Amino acid sequence: MTTYTTLISAPDLQALIASGAPLMVFDCSFELMQPTAGAQQYAQAHIPGAVYANLDNDLSAKHGAPGATGTVTAQEADQPASGGRHPLPSRERFAMWLSSVGFANNMQAVVYDRQGANYCGRLWWMLKWAGHDAVAVLDGGLQAWQAAGGAVNSGEEPSHFQSHFALNEPLRQLATASDVLARLQSPADQTVIDARAGARYRGEVEPLDPVAGHIPGALNRPFAENIGADGRFKPAATLRAEFDALLAGRDPATVVHQCGSGVSAVPNLLAMEIAGLGHTALFAGSWSEWCSDPTRPVEKG
Repeated sequence: MTTYTTLISAPDLQALIASGAPLMVFDCSFELMQPTAGAQQYAQAHIPGAVYANLDNDLSAKHGAPGATGTVTAQEADQPASGGRHPLPSRERFAMWLSSVGFANNMQAVVYDRQGANYCGRLWWMLKWAGHDAVAVLDGGLQAWQAAGGAVNSGEEPSHFQSHFALNEPLRQLATASDVLARLQSPADQTVIDARAGARYRGEVEPLDPVAGHIPGALNRPFAENIGADGRFKPAATLRAEFDALLAGRDPATVVHQCGSGVSAVPNLLAMEIAGLGHTALFAGSWSEWCSDPTRPVEKG
């Protein structure tokens, strides 16, 4: 069986489903300003059998905030693996969620959304971080699936039997705020790439976080620049040329990706892998964690 580790095309996914290979498809559709919209989009239309993965509830820690009862349960108070607006859950908590939806270590995972791979990349990265290599982003998302004649279901899907997903050694590197801060003084050892829109990177506007600006020395590549007019990732050679130009001689191995809350940085990380530039690190806490400490330096312009 072919293992897909970066992208999978809609026709290849159709063939994989038809083959009966162990597979789970995840719909990660989400809208940052309307947190309930993704679940509604899933209910309207999704790839048959797909499991819905909610960014806030399934792919982020709970901030240790009080629940509806006003008390913090042990589950809610699990130590997150990052700070920021969308803190990573611990690897152990993530493995419990994967087990609860029936995902097992022998399965190929395919993740998609409707938002230009902005949200499904999070789950792609988290599975790599959990030590699971067989995970791919559906290139072009649900739109490409439907354009290729793929069927869709609406409403709920039958739930899966509980599995036991076992964690393995992380296949991708998680960088912390202290890691990034420690290497600011040695630019040869670290190249920060900020995936936010140019106006936010320059500090001209800041709609989500209390401080505007960027990490000193960070380069800017808005994540949407990885996607072509057809809604798919640009060809590998194009991505390679664009990242080579951005890095301007810097070592790709030193790259740490960030954005506002660690989610939309992943398309840049994935694009570098498609381009053949190797594995790079993710600062999952990103700008929202960085700017929460007034002692950390901020740059504008």
